[in-house]
Amino acid sequence: MTDPAVEGGARSGAATVDLNSDVGESFGRWELGDDAAMLELVTSANVACGFHAGDASTLRRTCDVAAERGVSVGAQVGYRDLAGFGRRFIDMDPVELRDDVTYQIGALAGLARVAGTSVRYVKPHGALYNAAVHHEAQAQAVVDAVVAYDASLPLLGLPGSALLAAGERAGLRTVREAFADRAYTPEGTLVSRREPGAVLHDADAVADRVVRLVTERRLTAIDGTDVTVDADSICVHGDSPDAVAMAARIRERLAQEGVAVEAFA
Repeated sequence: MTDPAVEGGARSGAATVDLNSDVGESFGRWELGDDAAMLELVTSANVACGFHAGDASTLRRTCDVAAERGVSVGAQVGYRDLAGFGRRFIDMDPVELRDDVTYQIGALAGLARVAGTSVRYVKPHGALYNAAVHHEAQAQAVVDAVVAYDASLPLLGLPGSALLAAGERAGLRTVREAFADRAYTPEGTLVSRREPGAVLHDADAVADRVVRLVTERRLTAIDGTDVTVDADSICVHGDSPDAVAMAARIRERLAQEGVAVEAFA
């Protein structure tokens, strides 16, 4: 969201930023993304938990690779919607949603444990992520699940969202996220995937956009205006065909600007 207090200002020389990606989203014989290549580039892995994507063996293998490469594992929790890939809003009872989120964190935690690592943060996926920007009850349900399961786990979400506000009130560590490959509205929220231009594909343009975001806290919205965005972590979606090339280019450009890429958890 825009911040009038810092309009016209800039911040240069940011020392570090996290780079995250959604992984573990294959299911059975159906494969999505190149998780092995992406886990060479990112510092945090948003691992599916079986509700929107991912079967047990896929998630176990993903955790194995993340552990081998020192990548932080996060539980990417979503609606119970395999057919819709978790990208369809579901008007759930908050108690049921809380319990579904708890279930997903626990399932991934078990697979991470046998892989020699652990769940280190939580991030909602897809439609749940977008709902939790404004939907107070669903945002609170996610927070309640994290608090009940392990209140030391950071919560990753959109700056200015109901999710992060609820997390802060509950005493959780909240981590602000921006998206490298998604278009933004002038209000600082994500353009719906149903709209043209919502997903960005030019690796060089995206990398330049990320550098500006990290060093100046600004990006250009879909209408051409500037938006102020504070972010501790940058997401590159792992399910686009050019995701790996994009992540590699982002790493390269950040290194050129002296910005270290490090996990936040």
